[in-house]
Amino acid sequence: MNYIDLHCDTLMKCYLDGKSLRENDQQLDLVRSKSAGLMAQCTAIFIPTHDVAEQCAVSQTPNEYFLSCYDIFLREMKANNDLGSVVSRFSDIEDNFNQGKISAILTIEDGVLVAGRLNRLLELYELGVRLITLTWNYENCFGFPHSLDQDAMSLGLKPFGIEAVQYMNELGIVIDVSHLSEGGFDDVAVHSKKPFTASHSCCRALCDVSRNLTDRQLRLLGEHGGVCGVNFAPAFLEKDAEYASTDSVVKHIQHIVSVAGIEAAAFGSDFDGFPGEVEFRDCLGMPQLIQALSKVFTPREIDKICYENTLRLFRENFC
Repeated sequence: MNYIDLHCDTLMKCYLDGKSLRENDQQLDLVRSKSAGLMAQCTAIFIPTHDVAEQCAVSQTPNEYFLSCYDIFLREMKANNDLGSVVSRFSDIEDNFNQGKISAILTIEDGVLVAGRLNRLLELYELGVRLITLTWNYENCFGFPHSLDQDAMSLGLKPFGIEAVQYMNELGIVIDVSHLSEGGFDDVAVHSKKPFTASHSCCRALCDVSRNLTDRQLRLLGEHGGVCGVNFAPAFLEKDAEYASTDSVVKHIQHIVSVAGIEAAAFGSDFDGFPGEVEFRDCLGMPQLIQALSKVFTPREIDKICYENTLRLFRENFC
C-alpha cells in the first residue's frame, strides 16, 4: 500500500545532529520509507525562534537557518537520487512514482522568515517551497497561534496574512493551518480560493488541547476540500500521553471522516518532531497502521486516506 505523509521534522535532525536522510536512527529515513510504501513526503524546515532557538542552540536568523537546512535538503536529495527526487510541479509526483522514487516536497513550518514581504513568498516558491505552515506557536507576520486564552484564540489573520493567502493561491503554495488560531483558520477559509490543509493536526473532541481542531473546524476544512493529516504525537492523540497506540490514531482518523467526510482524512505523522513513543514505532510501521485502518474502512476508503486525498490537494494547488 502506498501512502503520502504531509509532515515530518527529520531535516532538523540532519541540521542539529548530522543525520542522513538516507539511513538514520530516527523515526524516518528514505530507505525505510521506501520499504514501507511511501509515495511522497512533505519535508519540513521548521524555523526555531524565541526560546526554542535557544534550546536548540540556533543563533542564526530565520533566513540564515532556512538556507542552511535548504542546502542540506538539496545535498541529501542529490546524494540519494536513487531513492527520491524533489518535486516542483504536480506531474513530478507521477513521474517519480513511475520511476520507483519517493517524491520529496519541501515545506516550511512557521512563516516567520517571510517577514511581511510578498516578494519573499515568490523567492521561496522559486526555491521549491510548496507548502507553508503559516504560524508555529508564536505571533508572526501572518497572524497568531493557537492559545488557551479564548480572546487570543479568536484573533484572525493580519492584513498581510490575508494578502499572503491570496498570493500563495496564485503561486501554488499550499496553505497549512496547523498551529494557527481559530480566528486565523476562519480567515483562511474565507480568503483561500484553493483547498488548504491542517498538515499535522488531531481532533479536539477526542483530545482537548488547543493544537487540535474542533468539529466546527473539521467540517469547514472538509467543506473547502481540505485535508487533515493526523499527527502521531501522543499528547495530541490522548491528553498528556507519552505513548501513542495504533488504535488512538485510528480513532482520530475515524472521527475526521465522521465529521468532515472521507475525502478530508490523511496522514501528517510529525515524525522526528515530537516526544514520546508510537506503538508502530516509525515510518517502517506504516503498513501496521494501514492494516489497522483496513479493519474499519473499505479498500476504496483506505486509498483515499493513504494518498488520494493528498494527491487531490496537491493537484488543485500546484501550478
